[in-house]
Amino acid sequence: MTPTTPSERPIEASGTFEVAGRTVHRLGFGAMQITGAGVWGPPADPDTAIAVLRRAVDLGVDFIDTADSYGPAVSEDLIREALHPYPEDLVIATKAGLVRTGPGQWFPVGRPEYLRQECEMSMRRLGVERIDLFQLHRVDPAVPADEQFGLLAELVAEGKVAAVGLSEVPVETIEAARKVVPVATVQNLYNLANRQSEDVLDHCEAEGIGFIPWFPIASGNLAAPGGPLAEVAGQVGATPAQVALAWLLARSPVMLPIPGTSSVAHVEENCAAAGIELTGAQVALLDSVAS
Repeated sequence: MTPTTPSERPIEASGTFEVAGRTVHRLGFGAMQITGAGVWGPPADPDTAIAVLRRAVDLGVDFIDTADSYGPAVSEDLIREALHPYPEDLVIATKAGLVRTGPGQWFPVGRPEYLRQECEMSMRRLGVERIDLFQLHRVDPAVPADEQFGLLAELVAEGKVAAVGLSEVPVETIEAARKVVPVATVQNLYNLANRQSEDVLDHCEAEGIGFIPWFPIASGNLAAPGGPLAEVAGQVGATPAQVALAWLLARSPVMLPIPGTSSVAHVEENCAAAGIELTGAQVALLDSVAS
């Protein structure tokens, strides 16, 4: 990878958070979009996908989020091809619990034997002896939740997983899981235009749990010309997408945005958002208009 001086590592301005006993910078990278259309199959340009991953790390990214269902398997394979042997400070989070039958199709499967199999296959694909952060992609309503949480606890006890995360869960599910296994992170849909998980974020902040907002840049009509996001973007000399990321970082110290892209130019733009400092008035303006 190309050597990068500290001044060229904008991610370092995003602050830090501890995940799986490791300190990471709060602005990471989501590796879903490096796959094919519909998050299915290989990307049209694998070389560019690899370049995106390497550029993200060059810019200071030390937290990458993926899943066995991205491709399926394609994202994990590309991460290993691009970055293995991994930098010592890199934390890779993956997920299991959704199966794929075609482009854009996702179905929960939380049977303990399946989750165990997927953990071991992810270890093999990523080329690691232990997964830094293993997330339950969805809680399967057809399987007792405690069985799913219990399997995660077993994987931690066996040393195959360093820490456990949950995805798309309400507060009560987080607390039910914590009775069985420590929960390091929660990954829910959350962005400037969709704050339906506000109570979950507040709970995570109170409990010191990392909150990973997926689909972090969606801003809806707020980014329209003359809208509040465009207004703030003009004030700070940034794009609306960068301001949306800066707002997330300002929203909570446990916030861990993972913007994804299949473009080197966009990964550079996203990473530069770490250095944007919003004033209290700007944050308040965006807070007031977000739904």
